[in-house]
Amino acid sequence: MKDICCIGHITLDRVITPKKTVHMPGGTSYYFAKGINRLPQANFQLVTAVGATEMPVVSQLRQEGIDVIALPSRRSVFFENKYGQNGNERTQRVLAKADPFTVEGLQQAEPAKIYHLGSLLADDFSADLVKYLSGKGMVSVDVQGYLRQVQGENVVPVDWKEKMDLMPYIDILKVNEYEMEVLTGKNEPHAAARVIGNWGVKEVCVTLGDYGSVIYAGGRFYEIKAYPPKQLVDPTGCGDTYSTGYLYCRAKGIGADEAGRFAAAMSTLKLETSGPFSGTEADIRQLMAQFD
Repeated sequence: MKDICCIGHITLDRVITPKKTVHMPGGTSYYFAKGINRLPQANFQLVTAVGATEMPVVSQLRQEGIDVIALPSRRSVFFENKYGQNGNERTQRVLAKADPFTVEGLQQAEPAKIYHLGSLLADDFSADLVKYLSGKGMVSVDVQGYLRQVQGENVVPVDWKEKMDLMPYIDILKVNEYEMEVLTGKNEPHAAARVIGNWGVKEVCVTLGDYGSVIYAGGRFYEIKAYPPKQLVDPTGCGDTYSTGYLYCRAKGIGADEAGRFAAAMSTLKLETSGPFSGTEADIRQLMAQFD
């Protein structure tokens, strides 16, 4: 049995910042897999769906020792992420979409303690798939994709139509400050997290960029501060990196508070470089010790 199985599309990403434009693989599943592979004893499997043109990326991940199941898709997702001077703000365009995941396709996945759904677009995962996985293990969801609808090439925010039906099947939900307000109508993190908890989610992680994060678990709140980066190079994948660190810790029985601080430190180290997290657990622990 795996500790964690992350399910999501590997994307083609065009990342535009005030300093430069970079083309690279991306998506929650890619950042999650690359990040967790840097951590010791990460018992992990990635399930993705890509077009034929992205199979070299899958091959590279396998060469790095990552257990990957690659389901066939007519195309891969192609995202353009454009950041302004404030790294917390971005605009997105979707230039191509991949096929959604199905219950049938996931029969190949090994059993896992935690299934992390790295949604990129609203139709990546059906309600039946979420319910199916909840019968096999804990379900963790990054809500971002459920709140994105593609109109032409533009990504527009939408509410999650099936949220009330699916929340009781979700053990851990990650949202940022924009997503929490779309979901709940609340613009205050504690109020939003409490609403989501009342809907049936057991643990809620609200990430707040420079302001840290709030975790609501077991009926109590944990305030997690952000660690200051030495330099801001590339914010893409920071939320995915937070989920990576948090779930890595939770799968090993570490409490929500320490898991949140570990996730925050891991995200800060990722901010300092382009691409996925490339540090070590020792780097994360050192940053935590420096400021805690």
